[in-house]
Amino acid sequence: MKDQVMRDFSHLDEEQLPIAQNKLHGGKHFAGLYAGEHVAATEFVIGATFVALGASTRDILFGLLIGNILAVLSWTFITAPIAVQTRLSLYTYLNKIAGDYMTKLYNWANAIIFTVISAAMITVSSSAVRFLFNIPAQLNWYSSNIWFILVVIAVGVVVVFVAIYGFNTVADFSSICAPWLFTLFIAGALVLLPELSHSVIGSTSISSWKEFLSIGDQSIWKGVTDTGESGIGLFEVIGFAWAANTITHVGLIDMAILRFAKKSYYGVYSSFGMLFGHYVAWIAAGIMGAGAAVLLNQPVASLDPGDVAYYALGASGFVIVIIAGWTTANANLYRAGLAAQAIFKNHSRKRTTLVVGIFTVIIACFPFVFTKMLPMLTYAGLLVVPVGAIVFAEHFIFPRIGLTRYWAYYKKMVVSKPAVISWFAGLILGFGLNALNVMSFYYLFIPAWFFTLILYTILAAKAGARGDYTEEIKEEVQLQKDIKIYQAEKAKTEKVQHKDTSLFSKILNALSILCLLIILVLAFRTMFGSPDIETYNINKAMFQKYAFVFTIGYFVFAYWNLRRKKALIQYI
Repeated sequence: MKDQVMRDFSHLDEEQLPIAQNKLHGGKHFAGLYAGEHVAATEFVIGATFVALGASTRDILFGLLIGNILAVLSWTFITAPIAVQTRLSLYTYLNKIAGDYMTKLYNWANAIIFTVISAAMITVSSSAVRFLFNIPAQLNWYSSNIWFILVVIAVGVVVVFVAIYGFNTVADFSSICAPWLFTLFIAGALVLLPELSHSVIGSTSISSWKEFLSIGDQSIWKGVTDTGESGIGLFEVIGFAWAANTITHVGLIDMAILRFAKKSYYGVYSSFGMLFGHYVAWIAAGIMGAGAAVLLNQPVASLDPGDVAYYALGASGFVIVIIAGWTTANANLYRAGLAAQAIFKNHSRKRTTLVVGIFTVIIACFPFVFTKMLPMLTYAGLLVVPVGAIVFAEHFIFPRIGLTRYWAYYKKMVVSKPAVISWFAGLILGFGLNALNVMSFYYLFIPAWFFTLILYTILAAKAGARGDYTEEIKEEVQLQKDIKIYQAEKAKTEKVQHKDTSLFSKILNALSILCLLIILVLAFRTMFGSPDIETYNINKAMFQKYAFVFTIGYFVFAYWNLRRKKALIQYI
């Protein structure tokens, strides 16, 4: 029987099967992944956006905290439980619920969305490199410089290579980059705060929390836009922080990541991305953006991530924009590859990711892709949220009200009309409310989600979800048992990773941490050890010089340690 099971499933790509028990990861794995993905190059742009939109200091501090906590709760109580219980990506799971036709349309949409997001991040990373080669800024929708295109291709090749080798490689890359990214965001804000303080109160020293709030109100988050109009308030800031990632949490795209989690509560590890990433990084980016604007005597809205990072961090600024773009591009290209592989089931995820990656690099050669990314993300969230509601209804609501989960799959329906109708109805409602301007754009996903959930439940009940599928359910239960047997047998011949407890690895880990601590110490010295502007300029120059040196040191020690851990992989 086991041999037969092996024959039945060996022709399928692993991405089409539930994740095997030996492939699951602990919480630390997801902490690094989320921190790496959500401390990204876009944080420079979003941090500056809050400044340009005229938010006040207190609204930023409290609004971002509340909004990001709501996002974490969405991952923890919506996305993670479904992902852990099914062990499937949304792309595969949706096929059981909505039928093959709608699933293919949905996967096409997601493949395009995540390809464009990845391309935008590659473009951002490449934009930072232009300073090194004296390449002019690319302001048109197309690139007018062949050297910029070559830089994009070089950066893109690395991103595609990492994404092709799957979840483990993406997570490993993020786990190395995440601590350094977070350190550099904090350091950049600390280094430029004295510059802002000097421009507001005439002193480089900030002696109290009250002075910090005053500096924030007068030079960073002023509560008004550059044109003097009233800025966004607390309600909008909360909505922005919550809605920024609806495509991944309420929209369930992150099932692709959290299906590897050992426990469903691991969704809480998204807080490493939301609170350490979005909250701290957005605030830090706002401070850096305002500081760079003071230095250059330009509006913060006219600066690109390369400008902001360079004038705060020096040479390390180039590196942080490149690395931050990579971490986000990797995760999104991985998702795009999954979506494409769910469409072309006869091809492996590596092959589909390679093809998607080629298109990603081509798109990244056109700079417009980044300038239009923020509105695209907002509309992408509205597009995906109704589908997330359909999956949530079928997975959680149906068993509790006497309806059958996977009823369309049991009926062998190619198209689930209730799902298709509900999805498009949710889109009409969401975009209709937006056109009517009846509520804040950031909260439109809430009525769209509830409306779709209710409508789909009603339509599915009438279309066959109340039917008797006893025999089909028995077959499904047996199928899942056979898959687990197959995976258990296969695991006996696969490599496993043992924890590295050697003294040398501990020394390498300590040295990498020491490099980060030295960078922070230099940043704190610049902020708190600069009694006048002349001393500040000296300390800032010293920070920028040695931050780059210890950045190199960090990656040398961290990568060395990672390679040693990988070398311990052996057959059981």
